[in-house]
Formats: sequence, C-alpha cells, structure tokens
Amino acid sequence: MPTVACASCLAAEPGQALRGDELLRPLLPALRPWLVTRRWFTHESGCLQDLSPLTDTVLEQPRGEAVLVHALLTAVHTSGAARRYQLLLGLRPRLAPRLNAAVVGQAVGGRWDGWWIYEATDDPELMSLLLERTQTARPGTPRLALTRPGSVPGGLVPRPLKAEQTNSAVVFGNRLMLKLFRQPQPGPHPEAEVLTALTAAGSISTPRLHGRLTVGDYVLGVLQEFLPADGDGWDLAVRHATDSLRGHEGAAGLGGFSADAYAMGESVARTHRLLAETFPRRYLTEKQICGIVDQLDERLRDAAGRVPELVPHTERIAEIYRDFARAACQGRGLDGQRIHGDLHLGQVLRTQTGWKVIDFEGEPGGAADDQGRPQPVLRDVAGMLRSFEYAAEHALAALLAEDRELLDPADRLHHTRRARAWSLRGRRAFIAGYAAGGQVDPYCHPAVLRAFETDKAVYEAVYETRYRPDKRFIPLNAIQRLAAGR
Repeated sequence: MPTVACASCLAAEPGQALRGDELLRPLLPALRPWLVTRRWFTHESGCLQDLSPLTDTVLEQPRGEAVLVHALLTAVHTSGAARRYQLLLGLRPRLAPRLNAAVVGQAVGGRWDGWWIYEATDDPELMSLLLERTQTARPGTPRLALTRPGSVPGGLVPRPLKAEQTNSAVVFGNRLMLKLFRQPQPGPHPEAEVLTALTAAGSISTPRLHGRLTVGDYVLGVLQEFLPADGDGWDLAVRHATDSLRGHEGAAGLGGFSADAYAMGESVARTHRLLAETFPRRYLTEKQICGIVDQLDERLRDAAGRVPELVPHTERIAEIYRDFARAACQGRGLDGQRIHGDLHLGQVLRTQTGWKVIDFEGEPGGAADDQGRPQPVLRDVAGMLRSFEYAAEHALAALLAEDRELLDPADRLHHTRRARAWSLRGRRAFIAGYAAGGQVDPYCHPAVLRAFETDKAVYEAVYETRYRPDKRFIPLNAIQRLAAGR
C-alpha cells in the first residue's frame, strides 16, 4: 500500500480529535499526519476524523530516558469507516542521530512536553524492553505468552526488518522474530492459530512459534523462529526470469529456477498435508461449491465496477466459474481444508534446510472466519501459479524500460515469448513438485484451477488499479489470456 496521504487529512486541524485519554492527547498533533502516511494505514473514503484509544500502556526503563508507549487506537473517517491500529511509540527528550529517520514529531504539553516522538520498532533499547516486560505483564496490558517457559534467551540484540510489509517485524539476535499486526482484530488470529498447530505437529516447512503477544482478546503479534534465507521466492524468481530474458546460460533449464520451483511445490504440499491433519477437513457439497462460485461472482461484479477494462470479459469469466462448479459437482467432488489463503512467491523463503512457507494471515482485508473456513487447496496453488506469471511480466517490463532498443516490435514479441516460456517452466515445475509431495495432482482439476487463477487475477486488477496503476497491465493481460482460453 503506498504512503501517499490524503491531502485534506494532512491539512486538517488536530483539534481534540483524540477522545478519552489525556496520556495520548499531547502526542496527537504529530501523530495524526504521521499515521496517514504509514504503509499499513488504510485510506478509507473520507478523511481521518477521530482517534479513540482502546488501550494504552507505558513501559519505562529503570535507568534511562527512553519511554515506550503502546496503544490500540480506533481511527474513524468522515465516511463512518473505522479501523483499529496498533502503535508503538518511543519518547526521548533528546534524539540520537540513528533515530532521525523514525521521527514522528514532538509532544505538545503533558508529562513529555517537548520530547521527541518516534517509531519505537527502530529503537533496540525499547524493543528489548518490550520483549522482557511483556513476559511478566499485569492484566490489561500487552502480554507475551510463551509456548514453553524460558524459551526466550536474554541478551538477544533486536533490529527492525525494513521489508515492504503491511505489518512490522523485529528480529532478535537472528534467532527470533516478533511480528506485530498493525491492524489487529478481536478474536482468533489466523497466523497465530496455524503456527500453533503446525509447531505442535513438528512442521519442517514453516517457522516454529515461540509465543503470542496479546492484550484482552486481541492478538497483537507472534514471536516465531527467525529464518535466515537466501531470499524470498519473488526476488529469486524475478532475478532468474531476468537472467533468462537476457539469454544467460543455465537460467532457463532445470538447473535454474525450475529446480527451486519443484522443491517449492513439495514444501507447499507438505504444509497442506499437515494442515489437513491438524485442522478439520470437509468434503465440499454441491451447495458449498455453489457458495464459493457465488463469492467469485460477487468479487467479479465489484471489480468490474472499479476496473472498466474488466467489463468486456465478465461474461466469459462468469462462464469459467460455471465450468468450475460443473466439474466439481459432476466429478469426484472436492475436499476442503485449512489453506494458506494468500500464497504467492513472496510468501516462501529459501533457507539452508529448504523452502519454508510463511505469513498465514490470509488475503489482506479478509475476515478471520473466512481464513479458517475449509477451502480447496487448489486456491493456494492458483495463487502461486499467478505469481510465476507476475514475476516474468515484472522482469520483462523492467528489461524493456532499461533497454530502449527492445522497443522494436519484433524484439518485444521475442522477449514476450521468452517471458511466457519462463513462466510456463516454473509453473509446470511447481505443479510437478506439488503433485509429488501431496495428495492432489492439480492437472486433474483444470477447470477448478483456471477458476481460482482467474479470480486471483481479478483481485490483482483491483489492487493494482488502486495502488500501482503502472502495473495494472499485468493482471489485465492475464485476464485477457484466461478469458480467451489460453
């Protein structure tokens, strides 16, 4: 999500918008314009009108000047839309140069009048304080419940992860990672549920869970094993696709990314098998399959209203969804189980012990109940297949922008075909690995796979139109291909 803020939000007078808490009120003049520029802030229709605290906790060092303020806030927009946010704010009377990039502003009034406010995840002292104090927290304040007492050693040096994410993460001593959910919701959290179950089951394809950070019935974050990696699947795939497009030897064959794609498919299949063993499975009835198709139709109608280029293809896409329903209901049917819910190349890491699957929060914006509902595993497989095509198109676009000589129509067509060939090799290798490591061969369900792949492309078209218009051609090209039966 981009960090471009609504101009009227930035210009608005802070006034007395923060209700019900004198502790946070002095921070508001700086907090409000900063909040709307965060990548994890959702820009609803209308401007940010009101901030209301749900909880706030102050952690202070016994000796030292740094203060950590943890808060859950409800942000209300003029449209009436409301979201909850988790904030971790540092306060110091004087700021070290290393924290300059994390500055939010200065407090006005109150006990910290004139103190600097900054993003606390950038401060190793405050993150060490958070990890230590939350293990012995009093009721009503953030509490870290460990899976095993004493499983967190002392003296681990924290550092923030600066990857582009909708959450925040802090690594401790390259051994543990505290993942903080910036928009927590009350009730069970999909990632906490999944990692709890998979860790207990001895999964080798996912990070081990060490604890949950909670306050009340909110899961604020998870403390999990940190996985040192060569990179995530997206970065590695784009690099290999670029090498292939440039004609580097070895990039296109089984010695290149196809071998990784196969191993990745095996890892995803292992994860699906374990999810099927640890969570309820369900044979999807005809009524439930029709319910899934109704959801696909609803997303298509909404997307067509947001992306006009989809309108000419809606009838054909709807028929693709009908094909899925007919194939699933007339054939052997489909099993439903717990799945990842937002699987793509960025959700897998290549480590020294193989490919690991991460980030089990489900699709951004999805309800927790939906994430936990049994679904066909092919939904995850389709998301990964779309990601291979995305990586190839991304690499191609970057190459064309870099080398103007490739704008010749013949050269462009040649490289477009090479990109498509690279994508097909990766997709086929992933499917082969998945079929070898799991209980489902995706090739046996082509209509189901095509429907979920089309739905994913529809979702991508809406996302790119809203946030990255220069990339919207990628899902739109895929939709045109899928609608044409290619």
